[in-house]
Parts: sequence; C-alpha cells; structure tokens
Amino acid sequence: MYALVEILGKQYKAVEGEKILVDHLNLEAGSSYETEKVLAIVDGENAKFGTPYVEGAKVTGTVGEMVKGDKVKVYKFHRRKGYRRTQGHREKYTELTFGKIEG
Repeated sequence: MYALVEILGKQYKAVEGEKILVDHLNLEAGSSYETEKVLAIVDGENAKFGTPYVEGAKVTGTVGEMVKGDKVKVYKFHRRKGYRRTQGHREKYTELTFGKIEG
C-alpha cells in the first residue's frame, strides 16, 4: 500500500516504513508530521484518486534529521571578455519516515 502526497508543492510516493528526503521543513527531529494533501491511495488493485485530494485521507510520519545535499557549482564566463563568476550552494533536506496511511 502506498500513497501519493504533496509536500511543499512537490509530489512524493509515501510507503509505510520508508524514508525519503523532502525540502527543508522547519520542524524538530523526532516530532510527528501529518499531511492531508493526499493525491492518491493505491492498495493492490484498489485505487482512490482525488480531485485534487482524497477526502478523509491522511498520512502520518516522523521527522528525522536535517541533511545537506550534494554541492552544486555554477560557473559563468564570456569568452575573450575576462568575465568569470563561480557560485555554489548546498540544498538542505529533511528526512521523513512515513508511518500510517489512512483513507
């Protein structure tokens, strides 16, 4: 059984007991997370799809630690003009462990 959920405008596949990385959430590690923005629930051959969300459906889970993603480097240059710029950043992610899918 799995559900498709929307978290911060992005869609994720939520499977009970599975860990995923989502964009950074301002929640403490170990706290519980709950969302009612469930787009679909699939249980074997039975499936429920929402318009846009499934009514009465809810997915709960626990928040893990904050993780940094891979370093991304951005390099710009214009040939023969002496223009060079280097910039980089690391995106922050939050680890979520899904627990119960209701609906």
